[in-house]
Amino acid sequence: MIVLGVDPGSHATGYGVISTGPVLSLVEGGVIRTHSKNPLSDRLLTIHNQLNDVFSRHDIQAMAVEDLFNAKNARSSLILGHARGVILLAGAQAGLEVADYAPREVKMAITGNGSATKEQVRFMVMRLLGIKKEPPMDMSDALAVALAHQQRRIR
Repeated sequence: MIVLGVDPGSHATGYGVISTGPVLSLVEGGVIRTHSKNPLSDRLLTIHNQLNDVFSRHDIQAMAVEDLFNAKNARSSLILGHARGVILLAGAQAGLEVADYAPREVKMAITGNGSATKEQVRFMVMRLLGIKKEPPMDMSDALAVALAHQQRRIR
């Protein structure tokens, strides 16, 4: 099965595509970057278009997205919600059911500790997928979401 994990952001959206069998492996990953000086509508369009490009390159069968966390700034939460909405729309347009995972749930699935640091999550993602070079943090978080989905699926 091919699973896409997404870590939403309005400036940096991480994505990671994994193959779940017969051995877990990294297919593709990266970070969709937008320029903060561009209007929000343009940034959302970039996220949507680049996710559609990922869908066109792979036969993705499942999609998992990290849920919103409680940001200290209401405006930041609102903008992140817009980005997340565009990501969910792209998944729905691709005909996928989209699973949501809270950040704490992802950390627990990957490290066994719901309070794990981003560095601990990245370390485990690298071990689980056999990645030698440290991926960007946003990509690592997205891969963790995909791996958490895989773990839930096999339970």
